[in-house]
Amino acid sequence: MNERQKKIARRDFIRLASAAAASGPFVHFPGRALAGRKTLKIAKWAHFLPEYDRWFENDLARKWGEKNDTDVIVDHIPVEKVHSLATTEAGAGQGHDVFIFPWPPAEFCRQTIDHSEIYQRVSFKFGSTPQISYRSTFNPKTKSHFAFADFWIPSPLHYFEDLWAGAGMPLGPVHYGSLRTGAQSIRAHLGISCGLALTPTLEGNVSLHTLLYAFRGQVLDADGNVAINKTVFMTEALRYAKALNRDAGTPDEFSWGPAGNVKAMLARKTSCTSNAISLLRLAESEKPDLAKKIKLQPPLLGPYGVTAFPHVTNCSAVWKFAENKEGAKQFLVDLLDYSRTGYEKSLGCNFPAYPKTVPNLIVRLEKDPQAQPQDKYDELKDALHWTPNLGSPGFASPTWMEVFNSSVLPRMFASVIKGERSAEDAASAANAEVKRIADKWKDA
Repeated sequence: MNERQKKIARRDFIRLASAAAASGPFVHFPGRALAGRKTLKIAKWAHFLPEYDRWFENDLARKWGEKNDTDVIVDHIPVEKVHSLATTEAGAGQGHDVFIFPWPPAEFCRQTIDHSEIYQRVSFKFGSTPQISYRSTFNPKTKSHFAFADFWIPSPLHYFEDLWAGAGMPLGPVHYGSLRTGAQSIRAHLGISCGLALTPTLEGNVSLHTLLYAFRGQVLDADGNVAINKTVFMTEALRYAKALNRDAGTPDEFSWGPAGNVKAMLARKTSCTSNAISLLRLAESEKPDLAKKIKLQPPLLGPYGVTAFPHVTNCSAVWKFAENKEGAKQFLVDLLDYSRTGYEKSLGCNFPAYPKTVPNLIVRLEKDPQAQPQDKYDELKDALHWTPNLGSPGFASPTWMEVFNSSVLPRMFASVIKGERSAEDAASAANAEVKRIADKWKDA
């Protein structure tokens, strides 16, 4: 098979596998390796900054393959299609060797190997398992790791300094109260809305889970029990979201697709949003004059303190049905050796789970070569302290992650904001849905 045929076959696999998620399992991988040479097939979520993926495939994977006598094939999957493709492969028991998710793949814990060996092997060089990796990939019931987490991406608040200065807040909104009052003023005077993501997208899920957590609401408690409808904090968060949208939002927010909040900020149609710093990096690259007006700050202060779930938790999983398990495990062990370069190629988006892999992180944040001023990214130096793992206050369990990936919270919030349900009724409906999911996973 020539190179053109190889590329067509790979595209066909992704297209057919994604379609099969709705109709049933269908996965076909034609043989592509030269005789006597190993193959490692990797599927990874498409990074928000394409230059990182180009480096990952053309540099990291190529050099590793040459060193290990292996043809490494990398397929980049749009974030919104990751879950459906993974479901297809898991159902078919066939596909890639390594699947790299932008969130903990706890739902696939039955189809992945125990990654504890990988954590043990890297510990000799880089230290014990970091808390965010441990709580994002460990199943306390089986005492095993269903994936390996090597980096994460924080989700700070981005805001236009000039717009918020006009509202009397040159340092931006500090807490959820000032977000509402300031954004209301900006919309009233300039017609520019607040830009928190609300839709069933990665951005919407992260923003709304963060809002709920900041208001002391929980999906599951620390012991994994359903807690979504047991306190007044839930209804308080729902009422706040409705008031914020009424006073400072726009109906357009419910039509946003993936990265809709990013596009709105780059078009200067919103005054602020929570997102990975890929937003600001895109502005620096495409609209440098606009980028100068965008500032960063830690997440908004809520009753629970300053906190925001990670925009991404990079989790690599080796399938039990992988054809090259040993190569897959070795690739993940060696992946940490590339962390520093990966941080640079991601323009500082990818924060290392293991601090030793990027020892100059704080200095890099204080003197960023692209930022104006150079210390703009210094706001992220304490990011680990305000970023809990997905699943907090517990682990990233199959129940919690299915709630996340099935967009229970965005649907619940939307029903209240649109006036379709009261806060109490929406919380009760979400509670029933989460209980159904929890019952399904109680023995997992």
